Amino acid sequence: MEHIALYRAWRPQSFQDMVGQQHIIQTLQNAIREQRVSHAYLFSGPRGTGKTSAAKILAKAVNCERGPEPEPCNECESCRRITAGAVMDVQEIDAASNRGVDEIRDLREKVKYAPTEVRQKVYIIDEVHMLTTEAFNALLKTLEEPPPHVMFILATTEPHKLPATIISRCQRFDFRRVSLDEQTERLRRICEEEGIKAEDDALQYIARLSDGGMRDALSILDQIASFTEDVVSYQQVLNMTGGIASEQFGLLAQGLINGDIGLVLQMVEDFMQEGKSADKCMENLLFYFRDLLMIKMVPHADKLTDRVLNPQEYKEMAETFSREQLFQMIDILNHYQSEMKYASQPQMLFEVALLKLCNIPQGAQELVKMEFSNERPHASLPADSGEIVLLKQQVVALEKKLERFMQSGGAPSGSGRDSSASARPSGGMSPSRVSSTTKLPQHLDQYLVHMNSDPFTAIQKQWGHILQGVKEEKVTVHAWFMDGEPVSILDDAILVAFKNTIHRETTEKPTNRQVIEHVMESKLGKPYRLVTIMQRDWMKEIEGSTQKAKEELKLEHEHEEPKSEPWIDEALQLFGEDLVIIKE
Repeated sequence: MEHIALYRAWRPQSFQDMVGQQHIIQTLQNAIREQRVSHAYLFSGPRGTGKTSAAKILAKAVNCERGPEPEPCNECESCRRITAGAVMDVQEIDAASNRGVDEIRDLREKVKYAPTEVRQKVYIIDEVHMLTTEAFNALLKTLEEPPPHVMFILATTEPHKLPATIISRCQRFDFRRVSLDEQTERLRRICEEEGIKAEDDALQYIARLSDGGMRDALSILDQIASFTEDVVSYQQVLNMTGGIASEQFGLLAQGLINGDIGLVLQMVEDFMQEGKSADKCMENLLFYFRDLLMIKMVPHADKLTDRVLNPQEYKEMAETFSREQLFQMIDILNHYQSEMKYASQPQMLFEVALLKLCNIPQGAQELVKMEFSNERPHASLPADSGEIVLLKQQVVALEKKLERFMQSGGAPSGSGRDSSASARPSGGMSPSRVSSTTKLPQHLDQYLVHMNSDPFTAIQKQWGHILQGVKEEKVTVHAWFMDGEPVSILDDAILVAFKNTIHRETTEKPTNRQVIEHVMESKLGKPYRLVTIMQRDWMKEIEGSTQKAKEELKLEHEHEEPKSEPWIDEALQLFGEDLVIIKE
């Protein structure tokens, strides 16, 4: 006998067979019992929750030869033929492949005719959100006022894509995800009927993997039962689905809290050798730390998640972490999970993320241990924290001094003292921590002198052609380079100011710089070097130059000797300084 997939063989044929949708079943059965069936229904919800099955059961219930009844008999000719899909008056339409306005117009023409085989025509339109806007508009009038012998049932996983005018013409039912307990119980019953021996932990894990979809759970069970010859164990489910047991995550978390980098990297390598994907491992680890955080912050939080099989084990692990550590770990994992979507080497990012988790400050871990052992911090801790505050204040003061020094024109311009002062920060700090003000180009004072020169004005007029040439040469370089604008020129160097740091750094890469300088040479007729600066630094230099000129002018006026007029001296001698007022 030909094998039929479990999800097809165990597809619900009556309302009582459906799992986890009692609020919808009761409403539909009451409507049939009281003869208040609507002309249009909208079934929405996640995949595998029974939307299409409920639609077909409703079609059988309203057309049952013994009814209409709250439950179809599944024995009469109408029920059996609707189940087999052999009734022309009950049509299931796939909107993904019949999404155009022509198909809807054809449907509008057919609904006018009375049913020939059953009591009522039923049109089940699956994935209705795939219809085009024109098709929706063509369906509106028919959906609002259909003939009395027609019923529409629309099913979709994305109801937000439907026009409001369609939703308002239907009775909407939202199918929810099937709970873990309901799925496990259904899987256990199916295993008993099919002669499959399965462990409870295995069935619970299959239910968790399905994410609330009964069809997905049955598909996984069918696959594993075929592989294991109708004996399903927890370990076999893990091996088949690429899952990781919570005990392994507990061991990995213990390695992270102890800073055991060797153990962590070895476990990652073992995961990869077993065929597990780095992105799935990252996702599962993120959920693991999320569950630890919930258990730490909320009493009886093991009821908030379906993933916790051993609550006591999770509670013991949660006590080794502080809330701040768990928040930080989740932030780091979430960041790298987002980066992993675009990475060519996901395993490398996964390893880097775990290494960062290993390097969470040890002081926080010690405080956590003291907190749970009810020990008081040593008396030296306040002194240590005071020293840390003092050091931070000294660092801030030094940064302010350095900033004032750079703004006062202390940028390296050739003198040995200046160049050594600027070399120390770049040599003593990592490139990521070097302030953008230390990347000022040399001879800025000369650039300021030439910022309004005739050669620079000529280059400004040609700048649009230069940008277009870069775009024609390489579009990606143009995307970064267009953020900058020329501000001055000095000999064979063009100074370009950038608003964004990443645009400047990308433009300065040797390959990109070569493209730009080649275009400038072709457009301007002679070779030019590209020199870059941040726009904020350039504006500071202009302001500093203007302020310096004002101060010099003021000093000249102060040191200038007052002019003496002979007739003023004579008036002072005649009348005295008290009676003479000098007005300019």
